[in-house]
Amino acid sequence: MARGRGRGGGKPGRRSFTSRDQLEQEGKDLTAERKTDMPESDSDGSGSESEEEEDTGKKKGVAGLIEISNPNAPTKKNTKAKDLDINDEELDDKPQLSRREREEIEKERAQAKYWKMHEAGKTPQAKMDLDRLTLIKQQRADAAKKSEEEKLAREAAKTNK
Repeated sequence: MARGRGRGGGKPGRRSFTSRDQLEQEGKDLTAERKTDMPESDSDGSGSESEEEEDTGKKKGVAGLIEISNPNAPTKKNTKAKDLDINDEELDDKPQLSRREREEIEKERAQAKYWKMHEAGKTPQAKMDLDRLTLIKQQRADAAKKSEEEKLAREAAKTNK
């Protein structure tokens, strides 16, 4: 046996629709109520009701002092082509470099400057290298002189025998 609701199932009851005449009648009643809610101007001239009407237009408290606007809303900037200040120099300039590219270029320049000073012998490292080289040259010269003397001494020993 099937447990379904069958053909006419669903929510019980029928749908009810409002007739056009009934809607028109309710609309007339609402407009009549609105007219009675509005205060009528009295001729006694107290003016208290007119002040109340003005007060409802104003914001109460601090809300009247604060202008509320969306801080995330983009501001429109209308600029005309003739107002733009474009110089010929700006057009010839290279595009702006990123931070990394700038740092890399500065690093290369600093390294080139250092090597130029190093070759001229003005850096502390270059001075140490030059001192070491002069010491090595002197040692080699001494060693060459010593070997030359030994060579002469051997030749002299051979001739003396």
